[in-house]
Amino acid sequence: MRTLFAGAGLLVSLMTAAPAASQTIAELEEEVRTTERAFARTMADRDLEAFTAHLADEAVFVGPAALRGKQAVRDAWSGFFAGPQAPFSWEPEMVVVLASGTLALSSGPVRNPAGDRVGTFNSVWRREADGRWRIVFDKGCPPCNCGGTP
Repeated sequence: MRTLFAGAGLLVSLMTAAPAASQTIAELEEEVRTTERAFARTMADRDLEAFTAHLADEAVFVGPAALRGKQAVRDAWSGFFAGPQAPFSWEPEMVVVLASGTLALSSGPVRNPAGDRVGTFNSVWRREADGRWRIVFDKGCPPCNCGGTP
């Protein structure tokens, strides 16, 4: 019986890793870039539920105090979704993915409603068991000229 469970666990692991193994780094980076843009669109669309769906259960958003867990991030960010206009927007300038296809870093400008750059976001994405990319770490900082590639 133990062998059956071990074999099933190995099969699940292989199935989870399979999508990343068959993709190139460039394809994975484009997948994360697309996911980051969809995440940013949740703010523009004023859709807190869609925003929350992009968060890993154990997500940590770093600021003056760390927000730990999906619910804590959702609660703290809910105010940004009040009102008809998004208070800021963001888009990825840089995306890099580990060769394993399991973790990614995205970074880019944060802009106010007038389009002025007011900060830079840095997000770490993890490919979850269901194959979706979800944020595990996020930290904003003042504007910088970090450029596209590391």
